[in-house]
Amino acid sequence: MSLPAIEARRPIAPRMATGSVSLPWLIALALFALLWLAPVPKWIDVYPKAWEIPAARWISTAMKWLVNEATFGLFTFTEFTRFLASIIEAPYRLAMSLLATGFLSGQGSSAVQVAPPLSWIAVIGIVALMGHAAGGRALALLAAACFAFILVFGQWQSAMATLASVLVAVPIGVAGGMLLGIAAYRHPRFERALTPVLDVMQTVPAFAYLVPILFLFGFGPTAAILATVIYALPPMARITALALRQVAPEIRDLGRMVGATRRQMTWRVLVPSARDSLMVGVNQVIMLSLNMVIIASMIGAGGLGFDVLAALRRLDIGAGLEAGLAIVALAVALDRLSQAFAQRDFAAARAGASWPARYPHAAAAAALVAATYLLGFVLPAIRTWPEAWEISTGAFLSDVVKWININFFDTFEAVKNAILLNLLIPFKRLLGDLPWLGVTGLIAVAGWRLGGVRLMATVAILSFLIAATGQWEKAMVTVYLCGISVLFAALIGIPIGILAAENDRVWRAVSLIIDTLQTLPSFVYLMPVVMLFRVGDFSAMIAVVAYAVVPAIRYTVLGLTRVDPRVIEAGRAMGATRGQILSRIRLKLALPEILLGINQTIMFALSMLVITALVGTRDLGQEVYIALTKADTGRGLVAGLAVAAIAIVADRLISAGAARTRARLGLADTGGPAS
Repeated sequence: MSLPAIEARRPIAPRMATGSVSLPWLIALALFALLWLAPVPKWIDVYPKAWEIPAARWISTAMKWLVNEATFGLFTFTEFTRFLASIIEAPYRLAMSLLATGFLSGQGSSAVQVAPPLSWIAVIGIVALMGHAAGGRALALLAAACFAFILVFGQWQSAMATLASVLVAVPIGVAGGMLLGIAAYRHPRFERALTPVLDVMQTVPAFAYLVPILFLFGFGPTAAILATVIYALPPMARITALALRQVAPEIRDLGRMVGATRRQMTWRVLVPSARDSLMVGVNQVIMLSLNMVIIASMIGAGGLGFDVLAALRRLDIGAGLEAGLAIVALAVALDRLSQAFAQRDFAAARAGASWPARYPHAAAAAALVAATYLLGFVLPAIRTWPEAWEISTGAFLSDVVKWININFFDTFEAVKNAILLNLLIPFKRLLGDLPWLGVTGLIAVAGWRLGGVRLMATVAILSFLIAATGQWEKAMVTVYLCGISVLFAALIGIPIGILAAENDRVWRAVSLIIDTLQTLPSFVYLMPVVMLFRVGDFSAMIAVVAYAVVPAIRYTVLGLTRVDPRVIEAGRAMGATRGQILSRIRLKLALPEILLGINQTIMFALSMLVITALVGTRDLGQEVYIALTKADTGRGLVAGLAVAAIAIVADRLISAGAARTRARLGLADTGGPAS
């Protein structure tokens, strides 16, 4: 598209927008001001408790009925949950035996080790061989260095417990997600029913998954793995359906020409052709599983997550940072390995050659395991890293934290108090004073103007249900923290994205940083925040901004680099300066992608806000956390669904706004990549 073509449309579109948008908005804002400022009945300002829907009580009653009375054919629901737990427990015990505990005879304190676990040399060697097979020497060294770091700093046992949970959760999540995605691809009606379920699953906070799982399956690693699978499965289902649709028509036609059946078409034609995209989904499942396994330490997953949680509770910053750095090392290794396997085009094994020649890395791994197992009987240090060789920086890190707090406490407190008193608290009070009916009405008008009657009904009903279930006050606190955090994330991320899009060297550095940030589980962000600012809303905001800034940067770069070079050249030919090209052409045409980046920033912020309940917030996240500690399924699910409702309302409105902007600018509806 040429610049004159854009300029030719410019006088028309704004006049149409002004004439059609301003009047309804003026009327809506006038009515809102009337409801807010004028004397009105109390029920307009605050939703009456007498009118509340007792959803929490209904859910709790239903859960008790499921556990105590529900039967399905020959099985009770409790028997079904036990069967499901046994399916997960068997591979988990095997993974734990191989990596952490060894093979045991007996149970409890009387258990005797029959065979030891894999030695640290074997595990590091296997990881290095996987890295070499997928990405060459550099990746092999990186993966080995990450695991060696975990070993040397004394986090090996906890890390292996976490890795065992991930190794069990990922295959189940990938298989379940693929089957759902294939079913959605084959049956459009099923996909229409599945989409809202996946939307809710991806927007309900991670903590909220733990509440019903804890009630149904009890406390322990099996329940934690099941929660992890449920949390990590939706991206795989979405990516599978999308990847199968994107297979080239020529490949489909070839499959039909050779007479492939429906099953053969799926598993021998479409799935192999979509392998690269499916491996991206596997990477997403791995990272979400690692994140959730850390969170699931609250219901018995153990491992590194439990170490971080315990350190947070006793404010042992040194120990917490050590465990947090071990999580980072494990996350980086798994992320880089899964990305490399996604991009690697493995050549077919040579027919007729011996097994070691066809699979040299697997053969080397088997030989290493056997050799270290036998040598471990002679040299115990080969099997288990001696405690005397471990390095602990806990005391040093605690001293560093103490020094920072002694020397910079006044500065940190001044900054925190200035932002709290001048921005956070006034904005919190403003949102708390808004009438629920007026806010719901404004959201409905926004839905109508951006997406029509259907979107208006969706966002209005979701907003009403937040109030009707008694969650409005805490929801406003969540919106206040999310809004402030997203504002700061956008103010930081968009300029960085603009700078990175303008300079390749800057983008390489920024890309490395944000790729690393995306591999960090959400728990890790809490440690330095608590270290510097203690607990409270300000600490929560800092953690959320650090966690949510990545999509704001990435989508800004994406939007600016997607601008048609011919449009930029046309601007230069007309004498536009570099600043004019950026502000009047590139940013305008990149606006849809930037809006999608803001949308993803909101999603990230909401998911992190629930985690920040651990640092003293008083929002829906704390409601979920309290419900988890009390195993109150109704209370936890209602609060979690309220967070999901906020996320869905924001997602639908911003996505509709981005689509409307894209249509007004005459751009193709390409959407954006998942963050």
